[in-house]
Amino acid sequence: MTAPHPLVTRARRLADDLLAPHAEQVDQGEVPRSHLAEIRRSGLLGLNAPQEYGGAAAPGAVMRETTEILAGACCSTWFVQAQHHTPVLTLARNEGPVRERLLGPLASGALLSGVAYAHLRAYPRVPVRVTREQSGWRFDGTVPWYTGWGLNDVLLLAGVTDGGEVLFAFTEAREQPGLRSSAPLRLAALTAARTVSLELDGLWLPEDAVALRMPHERWSAADRLRTVNANPAVFGLAEAALALLDEDTAGPLRTRLTTVRTQAYALADGPAPHEHLADRLALRTQAHEVMRTATTAAVVAGGGRSMLLTNRAQRLAREALFLMVQAQTRESRTAHLDALTG
Repeated sequence: MTAPHPLVTRARRLADDLLAPHAEQVDQGEVPRSHLAEIRRSGLLGLNAPQEYGGAAAPGAVMRETTEILAGACCSTWFVQAQHHTPVLTLARNEGPVRERLLGPLASGALLSGVAYAHLRAYPRVPVRVTREQSGWRFDGTVPWYTGWGLNDVLLLAGVTDGGEVLFAFTEAREQPGLRSSAPLRLAALTAARTVSLELDGLWLPEDAVALRMPHERWSAADRLRTVNANPAVFGLAEAALALLDEDTAGPLRTRLTTVRTQAYALADGPAPHEHLADRLALRTQAHEVMRTATTAAVVAGGGRSMLLTNRAQRLAREALFLMVQAQTRESRTAHLDALTG
């Protein structure tokens, strides 16, 4: 039997000793800095970073397993740290001065990054417009969702130029000239992750802050390949719900979950990312359905106690609603609605 990857072992220890025991308390407040400090110390923030910058360059299977573990233990904490991995990958795959300045600190956990780019999926509507100004770039518009405000050190901000290019650039995650935040949004789930909207009114960032610039259609094609796959967090949340059930109820659901997970991960590891898109999307939808069934079963099994805000089953059911729409695209929304209507 192969020993688990060291980062999987650390994630499991964090989940069992810290995240899961305090998850209901966190859900009713906010993700503690002490939780994030432990994640920084664990090395998990460098999971997908190149080794030459201090990262682990861990295989995809390790990323998936740690995602399942952390999301199943405390989805709010998982989601804050999950934002960090996109900026790391963006820097790892692109050259430029910002890579040399930030990739090492991000890989080591010295800096924690958030990301603001989901609004790019609204194109051709452009919530955030970027224009050339002097030797840098000006950002104007509204970022509807930004997670980790007040917890992150830096943020990777995206917008669209008049020429139809996407442009990603780093800045400090704080109010500054041209950037202000709303109050933290009250959400049905994951309010603890401190999600805000950002108002951009002439935020200026220098050229050496730019991490990525490419045509929107090329970025969108790559984004579609990422979002068409089942999210490992969904499987982790479903497993957490199954742990609240007796084996007679959990057994059949666990069999369904294992089947969908096995098929989804086989596609993730096997064919080229642009192949079997319909199958990947179908498995994403099936994963959501198993999660929804598992969390609903946990609520039913808990009876009236499930209505308490401090109840684990009720928290998991709300977090399942969040994961159904997180990283949603028009394509995935249509597929899910088609499945729900039979």
